[in-house]
Amino acid sequence: MTSRTHLAGPHPSGSGDEMADRVMRKVAFRLIPFLGVAYFLNYIDRTNISFAKLTMSEDLGLTESMYGLASGLFFAGYILLEVPSNLALHKFGARRWIARILVSWGLVAALMAFVPNAGSLYVLRILLGIAEAGFFPGIMLYLMFWFPRAVRVRLVGVFMVALPLSSALGSPISATIIQHMDGFLGLEGWRVMFLMEGIPTVLLGIVAWFYLTDRPKDAAWLTADERTWLDARITAEHEQTADSGHVSVRSSLRNGTVWALGLVYFGIGYGLFAISFFLPTIVAGFAETFDTTFSIAQNGLIVAVPFTLGAIALLLWSRHSERTGERIWHVIIPTAVAAVSIPIAMYMDSPLATMAVISVTAIGIFSALPVFWYLPTTFLSGAGAAAGIALVNTIGASAGLVAPWLTGRLLDVTGSSRAGLWVVGIMMGMAVVVLLALRQRLGSSDPVAEDAERIDA
Repeated sequence: MTSRTHLAGPHPSGSGDEMADRVMRKVAFRLIPFLGVAYFLNYIDRTNISFAKLTMSEDLGLTESMYGLASGLFFAGYILLEVPSNLALHKFGARRWIARILVSWGLVAALMAFVPNAGSLYVLRILLGIAEAGFFPGIMLYLMFWFPRAVRVRLVGVFMVALPLSSALGSPISATIIQHMDGFLGLEGWRVMFLMEGIPTVLLGIVAWFYLTDRPKDAAWLTADERTWLDARITAEHEQTADSGHVSVRSSLRNGTVWALGLVYFGIGYGLFAISFFLPTIVAGFAETFDTTFSIAQNGLIVAVPFTLGAIALLLWSRHSERTGERIWHVIIPTAVAAVSIPIAMYMDSPLATMAVISVTAIGIFSALPVFWYLPTTFLSGAGAAAGIALVNTIGASAGLVAPWLTGRLLDVTGSSRAGLWVVGIMMGMAVVVLLALRQRLGSSDPVAEDAERIDA
């Protein structure tokens, strides 16, 4: 049962609980659905190349290694500009910067419909990473401006459910477009998919310019009392963190815990990127392994299953973390489950058993993510939070540069997905070891706000 006490800050009308409920409900309904849709499109535009590959590889003459390189090159530009992009968001405001990111990445994603060869595909994947740089850490920073710690894990979980849903829904959508819209506008199906999935992002970016609000004090959609209460609450929490945490950019970038959390996210991200970019290939490989053939549309439906289960688990696990107030073990346990299960998948004796084990892996990966992203916010504040969160994401995102290429290379060399998935298990196991080493430093619940009151929203 969730405890309820008054939150810090003035309560000009109604009790503290009533004010908290009302404001958090308004803010959550205003921001979470919109940001969730943006994240949904973000991951579709980043990973839809995994379905394009099923027919694009033949058209462009791509080997498994070349496809892996194209997938991973996204992260080359992404990594370079993560920290500068997040600092720009902190300086210029979330509304302008998030809108800019959405429009620019949507345009590049749509342009991928017209690549004539592997070289141009490589260039556009790098440009897509540059355009998207700063989006996810920027959203994590933006949520710090709006949601007190007591509700942040659960609401970040609701926002992040867009990640597995982008694959659960995006996989069959992408596969259906490729299979049934081949020839539309004179384009191959995979080109139509890139075009149709890039344009909505541009439109959403235009809406973001007018819809988003930078800070609580600027929210015309809250009453004056509600703005005052929320601004005071968030300011008090940031000041509390500043008293014991890292505020400057330099101190955050030099902090060992930030780098260690980046290493943890590298391990978790390695698993995420490997299944995101290669699960359609693994399912297509069932034809050789189990003498079972699926159409592209059927492939999309099969791939959707682990991600759907991951979405459900993500919501339930983040709620459990918020209800218990425990954080570290809520990252360690699911990461360990994923690390152990993923190598086992390729030793199953049927497609059903293989997908069941991969589903366990997906549940572990997605359950760990929202609770993990709570951890940096417990000791980072201000511009230091902008830099520190971006650095964690940069280190983790570098797994996206390595995982697709190495998985593809091992698939080319060995002719099997087993070696690549063993590497995934090892990387995620490394994340577990680092988290265990960080337990005392971060604390098993909330190291900064053990006395923070909890609210329902």
